[in-house]
Formats: sequence, structure tokens, C-alpha cells
Amino acid sequence: MTDELGARAPKYLQIAAELRRSIRDGDLKAGERLPAETALAERFRVSPITLRNAMGVLRAEGLIESRHGVGTFVRESRRLQRRSRHRYGRARSDQRLLTAHLRHDIVFAGKAPVRGEIAAAMGVPAGSEVVVRRRHLYDQETGRPEEIGASYIPTDIAGGTYLETPQVVPKALFLCIEELSGKRYATARDHWFSRLPTAEEAAALELPTGAPVMQVIHVARADDGSVLEVSESIWPADRIVVIDEYPVEPEPAQPDTPSEV
Repeated sequence: MTDELGARAPKYLQIAAELRRSIRDGDLKAGERLPAETALAERFRVSPITLRNAMGVLRAEGLIESRHGVGTFVRESRRLQRRSRHRYGRARSDQRLLTAHLRHDIVFAGKAPVRGEIAAAMGVPAGSEVVVRRRHLYDQETGRPEEIGASYIPTDIAGGTYLETPQVVPKALFLCIEELSGKRYATARDHWFSRLPTAEEAAALELPTGAPVMQVIHVARADDGSVLEVSESIWPADRIVVIDEYPVEPEPAQPDTPSEV
């Protein structure tokens, strides 16, 4: 039980490492129910508290999940895929929401001040009033929360329009903004962050203690450089994979901002 971490590692980390290896090697399969905590504690010859700490590590990593009144199971490894470069073209084609496979709840729509990082992305002073649309997205079959987020739109585009009502729009939001602004989305830039959630985010996403989230701040501009929309989305980090496909330059080139990693 000490091969992966060494004998000096705390006992609960050694147990977590062994169970993690069993999951990754396929000895414990996705959807399989784990033995009861009392049985595992007896197997590893540790106290129930030590065993719970080990299980907490695996739960925070997204490898296992507890189902109230049923038990603890190995989680399915399926992750939502985000292919940023193809999202707009698909939505222009089918006129559907960008995440039409999820159930959308608009929890707020109206004018509100913006915090610092969003204001910086929009190029306005912190606290400026813009039209904000906050959303919670759920799996349509299970009702499990999958994403929370918001869109921030300049008031000269969305102020006094139907975007201030807390209703799901009939097509992708960017298509609505294009109609209202008379401008077309031309460029977009995504800023990705991995961090721990706020208490409100953890509650909305039903996350266990210590589970991280992934956040993207997406800035969309028109041909003239004006910001049409800034949006942010937040997911449980273990439920999303970002896929980016792009051509590789055949000739030497110097980018405006070189990659640091």
C-alpha cells in the first residue's frame, strides 16, 4: 500500500492511492458500488475517520460519488467537451442554443454593476452598469447541475430589450445580440482558470469540499473592436475537457504574444 507515496505518507493518502490505482487499472469499474466504509476500514485496518478522509480525497478528485441512502460508487469518466472554435458556426447553422443539450434556467436578467475582472474584459470601470443574464444549466435526464455562468452585455445594446427578462432566448444568445446591435461577432478570446469555488458556486454545483472548478471568461468583439459580449462559465473541473484544434504554422512566425507554457 506504500508503493505510490512511500511509507511516510499519511495513512489516508496511502489508502486513497491504492483505491485510485484500483479504479484506474479497472479493478473497480465505472458505476461499480464500493464496499461499505466499515468493510474498507477493516480491510485497511484503520479507523472510520481515516477511511472517510481517504474517501474524501477520491470524492474531491471526482473518482467516486456518494448516493444518499444507496452507497458510494465509482463515477463514470464521461466529461463534457468544449470545442470553442466550432461553437458559433454550429449555432449559426441550426439556430439553437450553444448548449442545447442542457436545461437552461435563467436565474437573473437585468441591469447590474460588474466586478473588476469582467469590467476589465469589457473595457469599462469596475461597478459600471451593464445588462447581466445569469444562468444555471442542468443535465436534462438526471437534473444534476453541470454549469453556472453569466453573460454581460453593454446597456446600449441590450438595455430595455427582452434580454432583461429572465426567460431562455429562442436561439443562441450571440445571434440575439447581433440582431439588436446590428454588428456581427468577428473575434473571440477565452481566458481559462482553475481554482477553488466560492461557497455560492460550490452550493449551486453541489460540489464536495475541496473540489476545484474550471472557469472561462469569453470576450467577443465586432469587426470594429467593440465588445459585444463577455460571458463566464464555471464547471466542476472533473466534468469538462477543453479540445482545441488548429493549423500548425508551416513557416517561422513571431506571435504578438508568445506562449509561456
